[in-house]
Amino acid sequence: MSNKGDGRLVWNHSTHIPGLIPILERLCQLDGVQTITPGVIGRVKGHSPKMQLRISVPIRGGFKVIARHGKTVQEVFILTTLSQDKLETAIAVVMQK
Repeated sequence: MSNKGDGRLVWNHSTHIPGLIPILERLCQLDGVQTITPGVIGRVKGHSPKMQLRISVPIRGGFKVIARHGKTVQEVFILTTLSQDKLETAIAVVMQK
């Protein structure tokens, strides 16, 4: 039995970086991704002209990812069985779609 597409996106905040949710929904479709939870949203001094997702630190059962676009930053918690390398590759693939 395949668990493809079993990942779920948790909607616990009303605000998200524009354009982030479609990317996270595509990530949820991948094997090994169980739960994606967008977290705290904030402002930064630097300006990121296009959406960036960067793995920040490992957490129990997955990774904390920092999403940035413009002057806005948002934590995203991804529970996954993927290694950091595989998750980075997966993020790169869904960002290009």
